[in-house]
Amino acid sequence: MWHNGSSLRPCFRPTNITLEERRLIASPWFAASFCLVGLASNLLALSVLARARQGSSHSRSSFLTFLCGLVLTDFMGLLITGAIVVSQHAVLFDWRTVDPSCRLCRFFGVVMVFFGLCPLLLGATMASERYLGITRPFSRPASTSQRRAWATVGLVWATALALGLLPLLGVGRYTMQYPGSWCFLTLGPEPGDVAFGLLFSLLGSFSVGLSFLLNTISVATLCHVYHGQEAAQQRPRDCEVEMMAQLTGIMVVASVCWMPLLVFIAQTVLRSPPAMSPSGQLSRATEQELLIYLRVATWNQILDPWVYILFRRAVIRRLHPRLSTRPRSLSLQPQLTRRPTMA
Repeated sequence: MWHNGSSLRPCFRPTNITLEERRLIASPWFAASFCLVGLASNLLALSVLARARQGSSHSRSSFLTFLCGLVLTDFMGLLITGAIVVSQHAVLFDWRTVDPSCRLCRFFGVVMVFFGLCPLLLGATMASERYLGITRPFSRPASTSQRRAWATVGLVWATALALGLLPLLGVGRYTMQYPGSWCFLTLGPEPGDVAFGLLFSLLGSFSVGLSFLLNTISVATLCHVYHGQEAAQQRPRDCEVEMMAQLTGIMVVASVCWMPLLVFIAQTVLRSPPAMSPSGQLSRATEQELLIYLRVATWNQILDPWVYILFRRAVIRRLHPRLSTRPRSLSLQPQLTRRPTMA
């Protein structure tokens, strides 16, 4: 813990950045435009999802429930973090003066961890749901799938919130980050900081890895059914293929956006000698890398809704009209559950 014999609160680290540098780095117009595009994209996706849920099958309704939870999470994440960041960039207020008790900084840190982990955990949950729906179609009661889906979304939110609250209980710390407009977990060498950083990084990486494994099995199963001996009589339904295309797109976006930051956090907290000095300072290169990786990760909240919007059957058929002439597909369940019988 750094004290520096000064009036710095626990959430404030020593920084060497001038007001002019902050003006160059923190553009309120860019931040506001970024947030507005993200909010509009997620609102559009929510409206499309609301129409798609009407008359959908049980399995598709469950999947759309998870998608609603994902898009709603992305929307709220952009709304809350954007309001704070845009205000800070516009006014360039001194955080130490506005928030001397560190309450806003701690709230911002909890929000960052919560809305960072939720999309990754929901992606893994959706991959698990599709894996069971494709390879074990009778393992879940279809009549309660939607209710269970909302309960699962709530459990994911509770898990991410519980992890985000750990620094308030003494495991890790939330501190001000370069260029002084946001708060996040501390990349320091203290045991609590290392434990929390690794927990965040490993849980996020595990979610991405689990999504990749289960989605690969699900896609392989669909390909096997499509090209199997009975493909002429029994093909995957269009909605099964559509859901897997959307889920694969969500997984790719999450991997590209989040893995650089997750790997960087793990590498930094495990670095020897420590990346953070005893006074609490990080090198300017490390601070800039963290800011770049964080900005890349926030693109996930904008791209997620467009994966759903663009990977719908209606859009794909407009791009490839020949797909609309394919014979009506049947359910996937008989193909995956048929057992040999005695003649």
